[in-house]
Amino acid sequence: MTDFLIAVLVAGTPLVYVAMAGMLAQRTGVWNLGLEGLMVIGACASVVGTKMTDSVALGVLLAAAMCVVASIFLWVAVEVLKANPIIAGLGLTGLGLGGTRLAVQTLYGSEAAVQVERGLPHLDPALGPFSALSIFAIFMPILVAALWVATRRTRFGLRLAAVGEHPFAARSVGASPARYRLVALVLGGILCALGGAELALGSLRFFSANMTAGRGYMAFSAVIFGAANPIGVAAAALFFSAVEVTGVKAQLTLAGAIPQNLILALPYIATVFGLWLSGRTGRRTRVSLAELRDY
Repeated sequence: MTDFLIAVLVAGTPLVYVAMAGMLAQRTGVWNLGLEGLMVIGACASVVGTKMTDSVALGVLLAAAMCVVASIFLWVAVEVLKANPIIAGLGLTGLGLGGTRLAVQTLYGSEAAVQVERGLPHLDPALGPFSALSIFAIFMPILVAALWVATRRTRFGLRLAAVGEHPFAARSVGASPARYRLVALVLGGILCALGGAELALGSLRFFSANMTAGRGYMAFSAVIFGAANPIGVAAAALFFSAVEVTGVKAQLTLAGAIPQNLILALPYIATVFGLWLSGRTGRRTRVSLAELRDY
């Protein structure tokens, strides 16, 4: 059971970080389908930065900077150029997937995986199987709790939600929708960079083209499934990861008994089921005008 829990945390931590980014954007009224692109940019930049500087910290900082720039581009497209957020997000995903492939090809002359010797710090080996957890995995519950407090119990959080639900009312109390969306997307860019770095440097220590394999879309689904509540979103992301880990273990123990393609599709089947269930329950995140006036 312990091994299963650790495997879920290892697989789910990148997903939770990226899902938190989607949650922040959704609360401002932006459906960020660029999460996949931001995550792969974070994974690529963290590995390339680590390889070039021989410093994991600088690699993560480079990933954060790249994802923040990409998020600002998305904000400009949505807020200044008035592009459709969904189309703009899909464009960002295409840019991230294609741009990282081109960057690796340009820097290293091939599209082979880029290996690094250093990775994120892990727990002490004396802790046994828990040593597989990186510092980002340990910090993840604290991040979720902090975001819950920030979005549900602070003026900033209520105004963030008001911008998405009641933008005209938000303007009447001095909350600029454009400014709050920029803040949400920039913070989301940093979280996507951390999620990408955890994926590439947490246990794998390499980057390969398209290594996110749809995790950004799974994170987006977790935002919907969790009704943009940080705790619900994190739980949904870990549920998808648990299904993925179950599929991997089934593939090892039931080889030949179940079609391999069906096992590999389990996380995506769970994602579709989560979206269907969310649509049936009709859960949404709202902030009342009374709450907004109180702040």
